[in-house]
Amino acid sequence: MPEALTDILFRGRFDRAVDLRTDSADAAESDGTTMFGYFSVFDNWYRIDSWMEGLFIERTVKGAFRKTIRENRDTVKVAYDHGYDFQVGDKPLGPIEELREKDEGPYYEVPLLDTDYNRNFVLPALQGRTMDGRMFGSLLGSSFRFKVTRDEWVMEPKKSDYNPDGIPERTIREIRLYEFGPVVYPANPAATAAVRGLTDWYHDRHRERAERSGRPTSPLPAGPSTGSDPATAPPDEGHPEVNPNRSATAYLAMASSLRRS
Repeated sequence: MPEALTDILFRGRFDRAVDLRTDSADAAESDGTTMFGYFSVFDNWYRIDSWMEGLFIERTVKGAFRKTIRENRDTVKVAYDHGYDFQVGDKPLGPIEELREKDEGPYYEVPLLDTDYNRNFVLPALQGRTMDGRMFGSLLGSSFRFKVTRDEWVMEPKKSDYNPDGIPERTIREIRLYEFGPVVYPANPAATAAVRGLTDWYHDRHRERAERSGRPTSPLPAGPSTGSDPATAPPDEGHPEVNPNRSATAYLAMASSLRRS
């Protein structure tokens, strides 16, 4: 059985999950250049339909970010579009002033650096500022890059309101956070969903960028199961595969990449 993909995953929110502190309560402390928001929402089920990860629904729960915030906060980066934007690149947007779990999810505050790319692009996009000076509010969502370090699966759940198709359910109990920040998402029919898996999109972009630069692409990392639902107890060697064709697809993609490089 192929092992469940746990490394270098991407998840994103579409519902104005990033904004600027401009409300009256914070007016004395903020000049409207501090980015804030939640890049994940606890106990919010969302659907993952991925050729790399498979088909299932997923949620994060309170406590999933506590350890990584305590132990890895100094290594977490804040970037625009995960460093893939051709204008901004992988330059940092600002220092992390606040990062902690709240009841809704992991909350952050990041004062923007005084740089050309923040002034000329990131700030207007966060303000929704038009050429005539009107402000429409943030046009950006939020996304984070992470590794799953502890999760639980229910492989054959009963159908429910949040899972009408009865597909496997994954609960993420603990992650390691690498990076987060604002993003503009590609057009897709799920654009109104609160959270979406973006792993395929960003791995494709990584492969394309590596190929353009002449660097060989490396196989996608995967990790074993880190937890299990006691009622279903999937095998220790990995989660049962939801999409049986994924392994063959992955090997074909890797072989094609090696031939090109």
